[in-house]
Amino acid sequence: METLQKICLALTIVGAINWGLIGFFDFNLVDTIFGVGSMLSRLVYIVVGICGLINIGILLSHIETK
Repeated sequence: METLQKICLALTIVGAINWGLIGFFDFNLVDTIFGVGSMLSRLVYIVVGICGLINIGILLSHIETK
């Protein structure tokens, strides 16, 4: 489970960096690499979103155990 958590955290960080680039520079790295609206871009967004949800679950489970 620890490996899954680290992978999800890394992908969530990638998503956060992409959002930072969009906010600061109006530059979408995912669309630049995979193409605007392409299936690969959508897949990246889906995977990062799922990882974010997993990270929320991990955060809440840590809060409940304290």
